[in-house]
Amino acid sequence: MKTDNISLLHSFILGTLAAGLLAGCRPVAAPKGPEFKLVAPGSLNADHALAEARALVAISPRDAGTPGARRAAGHLLGRLQAAGVQASLDAFTDEIPGGKTTFWNVMGVIPAAGSRADKAPWIFLGSHFDTKSDLGGGFEGANDSASSSGLLLELARVLQTAGPLSVNIGIAFFDGEECRHSYTARDGLHGSRHASRALYLNRRANQVHAVIILDMIGDRDLKVTIPRNSTSALVTKAFRAAEAEKVRHKFSLMDGALLDDHQPFLEAGIPAVDLIDFEYGSMPGRNDYWHTPQDNLDKLSAESLGIVGRVVLRMVNDLMLEAREHVST
Repeated sequence: MKTDNISLLHSFILGTLAAGLLAGCRPVAAPKGPEFKLVAPGSLNADHALAEARALVAISPRDAGTPGARRAAGHLLGRLQAAGVQASLDAFTDEIPGGKTTFWNVMGVIPAAGSRADKAPWIFLGSHFDTKSDLGGGFEGANDSASSSGLLLELARVLQTAGPLSVNIGIAFFDGEECRHSYTARDGLHGSRHASRALYLNRRANQVHAVIILDMIGDRDLKVTIPRNSTSALVTKAFRAAEAEKVRHKFSLMDGALLDDHQPFLEAGIPAVDLIDFEYGSMPGRNDYWHTPQDNLDKLSAESLGIVGRVVLRMVNDLMLEAREHVST
């Protein structure tokens, strides 16, 4: 597959998406905008999301720069394409401690309906798929990061079949979220930095209405702890969506900030929120399963994946309602 210095995000926005719009345009005497639909949260199948997480766990370890990560990227690409989502692999080289390595972001696009989708806002849903390195050959990374990646595949399927949508949906599986030693400009968040940089350099950042990052959201004892370094309006939407799902008690604000894949987008001036359960342990308030061999499939729950997935779909509906006026003008 050809890769070059042009980000896949850029090529989709200016190439693949534009070509699809031109192919879909038909001259009519009095064109009318499409009747946009909201997405039914109940259309999400939590068992499917758990099955997708299980399939990704089978490709372990998958720490960045290894054959396992490359196989995982290929797997995710194939699953997006099987769901009918326009998708491709964005390979890039980045500095790491002690040298350089190749990373593989997997990017998908679900275009907005209508002839003006090139002007429509974007909502990006993201998850990293790599695992922490140096934790042994049997490390599964079930919650961190198969749970969020499995849910993202199911969200992509639901959104692909839901249309017509009033926004462009970006599906982003990021490589290299995990650091090798400690988070620095050359260690960790490689995939999300690469993607956010491309949006900024190509002057597309102002079209992105929201970035919703999912991470560690499969814990049976679900407690989503949203970091305070998230865009406040998106935090409000998350709480509102959780209230509508009658699961508000499972969502709270973290006491402080957290460095995760939402941060590079915030630094690029793009609204972003991180939905993460950072209490993943043997008892409430602890995080002692994180980055240990205890992070395995028996800790995951389809119920938890369903809760987060339905909340995300309600957030997307909220964002689409805001975007409707933009699309129609």
